[in-house]
Amino acid sequence: MEHKVQVEILGISSGMTGGGAYALILQEVAGTRRLPIIIGAFEAQAIAIELEKVRPPRPMTHDLMRNMLEAFNVHVQEVYIHDLRDGTFYAQIRYEFNGIEDALDARPSDAIALAVRVDAPIYVAESVLEEAGIPVEAEEEEGSAAPPRKARGGSRADRLAELQEALQRAIENEDYELAARLRDEIEQLKRNS
Repeated sequence: MEHKVQVEILGISSGMTGGGAYALILQEVAGTRRLPIIIGAFEAQAIAIELEKVRPPRPMTHDLMRNMLEAFNVHVQEVYIHDLRDGTFYAQIRYEFNGIEDALDARPSDAIALAVRVDAPIYVAESVLEEAGIPVEAEEEEGSAAPPRKARGGSRADRLAELQEALQRAIENEDYELAARLRDEIEQLKRNS
């Protein structure tokens, strides 16, 4: 089995580009990497409401899921983000029922919305963190998070360096949606070299 890294929710960032997308930021519990996952407005709200301990007058979808699991004595053991394919994260809700352990496929946003309600730990596969995690430097530099323009006639190494600098600035400015796009562009450039 692949090494799992425990993460916690650092926050939810609204995107600068609009479109109702949010960046859910997970941070390594015993490390410095962050993992931005782009999620929809409904899922962002479901996670934020629970983190802020807001009690809606009626149960929301993830509250209903929690209530059903409790009613049937199902114990959620953990949420595990185990794969990243073509820019899409894949997760499992691992649970125990009547002494039998199993897992259900789930979108990471839904799995995490449930995890915060049942106080289950969240894990990410090391390979996913290696591919999509963003290391955060101890010292943050000043600067704009705007993506760099393509260098005219520059080498791939120059473009890669520009993208990595822009990625670091985006992280420092907590623009995780931009950071996720830059990370994907860096990975694409590395694959095509």
